[in-house]
Amino acid sequence: MSSAETAHPAPLAQRVPPQLFFVVSAVFHYLGPACAVLLFARVEVLGVAWLRIATAALVFALWRRPWRLWRRSSPADRRTLLALGLVLAAMNGCFYLAIARLPLATVGAIEFLGPIGLAAIGLRSRRNVVALSLAAAGVAMLTQIRLEGDALGYALAFANAGLFVAYVVLGHRVAAAGGVDGLAVAMLMALVAISPIGLGPALPALTGPALLLAGVGVGIASSVIPYVCDLLAMARLPRASFALMLSLLPATAAGIGVLVLGQVPSARDLTGIGLVMAGVALHRAAQA
Repeated sequence: MSSAETAHPAPLAQRVPPQLFFVVSAVFHYLGPACAVLLFARVEVLGVAWLRIATAALVFALWRRPWRLWRRSSPADRRTLLALGLVLAAMNGCFYLAIARLPLATVGAIEFLGPIGLAAIGLRSRRNVVALSLAAAGVAMLTQIRLEGDALGYALAFANAGLFVAYVVLGHRVAAAGGVDGLAVAMLMALVAISPIGLGPALPALTGPALLLAGVGVGIASSVIPYVCDLLAMARLPRASFALMLSLLPATAAGIGVLVLGQVPSARDLTGIGLVMAGVALHRAAQA
């Protein structure tokens, strides 16, 4: 009997094309927040954000037992994990407060200004300057005219974009040191950080089984499924291929906004989203 015949079959995660994991992640990345918008009618925005983080923290804690990583981490690593937890709490809060005021596609497009700007700083090239210019032009089209009426919403969206940059920077450090276990630790930190302002608004959901189930569904769809699928895709896709596929996310946000929330973008919005997608597809990050 040959070694090929006696070899164990590849795990399911290895047999599934990595592009499929990315597509699943892309859909759930905005499907969860779209469902959260529907939940805002029954639960306050920060309460829904708390439910999202609490659900993810519980799932990751039961799966990864992150306290073991915390015990063996150095003081410097613990500070990084704490910082990531604080960023996750603030980023989720700003994102949900923004999508409560603005179309999901607009907030999703603005979110990409940060990573493209970070790439332009890390790798100073003409290509990245053009990419950043395209993305900035797209965001300008999305925000022009309406900025005066939704100033707070846009301020929160841009704050979310800045926090997303911090998440990328800290996330790479945590991934190198602890992987998913590090994310699990940070999610517990995020739960502690957001509880003072989010637990109170979430109480109506904690006493209503239907609302609690909806909140748990938002948490799993928003944080657990996308994060796990991203890891499975990134493990097998070259960084350049993964970065190129990210250009689909603004279109995904627009599509989910139409299908779930009935937020039909105008021609101007579609042009702005297209420019952001072009910027995301064109940019290249510096190699670690």
